[in-house]
Amino acid sequence: MISHAQKILLIEDDAAVAHSLRDGLERDGYAVIWKDTGNDGIRFAREHSPHLIVLDVRLPDGTGFEFCHKLRQQGVYQPILMLTVRRDEMDKVRGLEMGADDYVTKPYSLRELLSRVRALLRRAYGELSLSDSGVLYVSDLAIDRSRGQVRRGEKLIFLTPIEFRLLIYLARHQGQVLTRAQILDAVWGYNSNSENERIVNVHIRRLREKVEIDPSTPSLILTVPGMGYRLAV
Repeated sequence: MISHAQKILLIEDDAAVAHSLRDGLERDGYAVIWKDTGNDGIRFAREHSPHLIVLDVRLPDGTGFEFCHKLRQQGVYQPILMLTVRRDEMDKVRGLEMGADDYVTKPYSLRELLSRVRALLRRAYGELSLSDSGVLYVSDLAIDRSRGQVRRGEKLIFLTPIEFRLLIYLARHQGQVLTRAQILDAVWGYNSNSENERIVNVHIRRLREKVEIDPSTPSLILTVPGMGYRLAV
């Protein structure tokens, strides 16, 4: 294990699955820490700040949905990739609404999981952190790209890396209608399909809950029916 490798926290109670995932991730150059309960995973995440968390939906001391929500509530904003157990749309949407950034449905290939991990890490720490500096101003929001912070006046608004990148992308194209396919490609690096487009819808909803004065009647991030979204001028 390399000391400067990006750290991935794997929260998975099935030892066979965990060993297989850990071996695959370590072969790809990551440092993997395995915890087999949600509570142990939360403690490690708070104390050691891993770069990314892979979280199974079924755990002995609770559900992955519950622990994902707790992680976000306790100030853990690193990307979370959830492992869902079935192709139930509500499971996927629920995971995203609890704060996950992406999901992989079992059974999955190691290649698919590695692709999702690389994309989340690249979006959170690679292009995002190096591409820009300075501050963008949108309405009464100040978006500090170099610090990865968003403020409304003196209030700091806590966003996950994916939410932050989504807001930056909208801000760079203020007033322009952006399709879900465009947003998927720019923010996640994924091809567009009906399943992936749900990711955009849920993250837009989460972003509205944090940056809109009244999320029930958004005035900043607007829906353009039949097309996509645009940031108000």
